[in-house]
Amino acid sequence: MAKQTSIITLNGNVGGLSFYKTKDGHMAREKGGVSKDRIMNDPKYARTRENLKEFTENIRTVKLVQDTIRPAIIRIADPKLYQRMVRQMMKVLRTDPVNGRGQRVVAEGDWNLLQGFELNANAILSGTIRTEITVTNTPTDWTCALPAFLPADYLVIPQGATHFRLMAAGASFDLTTGTKNFLLETGSENPIEQLTAPITLNIPKAGLPEPNKLFIFGIEFLQIVNGQQYVMNNGAHNAAAFITVEKA
Repeated sequence: MAKQTSIITLNGNVGGLSFYKTKDGHMAREKGGVSKDRIMNDPKYARTRENLKEFTENIRTVKLVQDTIRPAIIRIADPKLYQRMVRQMMKVLRTDPVNGRGQRVVAEGDWNLLQGFELNANAILSGTIRTEITVTNTPTDWTCALPAFLPADYLVIPQGATHFRLMAAGASFDLTTGTKNFLLETGSENPIEQLTAPITLNIPKAGLPEPNKLFIFGIEFLQIVNGQQYVMNNGAHNAAAFITVEKA
């Protein structure tokens, strides 16, 4: 694949080259390639088939996770979250110590590699909330607590925001069967210019029975004008991350 650099850009096929446009600019690549039948049957492409099988397994898992947690991150996720999660989940899959190459699955991998994963690369959670976040993880509950603080001193606040809201979420998955559960707790709308009372958000684990668990904490900014709420969802400031992960 090559990038077109001429002031005159092309689209379509010319000779043995195919010209096309992507979000990264005008590109060019050589036409043709190996047939699907050969890839799926030729012994020379055994490694390629192994890679394709594991990639398909990885994509299935990422879709399951992202579809499950979507209610929590719909106004937080950056445009490239899917691609970033595919890369990170592939790292999990490759740590599978049980199955051979081509048979490795995310369910057997090191789930801890997801801990700390940011859901918005444009707004890191620790850089957006600068006060202490206390996480309590017990066999029955997962809790995030913040002390009283003045938002103007401890939050990176986007222009135009008048309020902020914290959220906690938990999701659990059986990556073999595809079963899943999701819990979400959102805090109240807190004015930017007032001292915030201590905040505690709780996720009961009884509602998350599957073996693989993810716990999310995040913040979104709001603009409230004459009682009407407007979400600041331009993706530049809302932040969230996988704070805790568990695997039974």
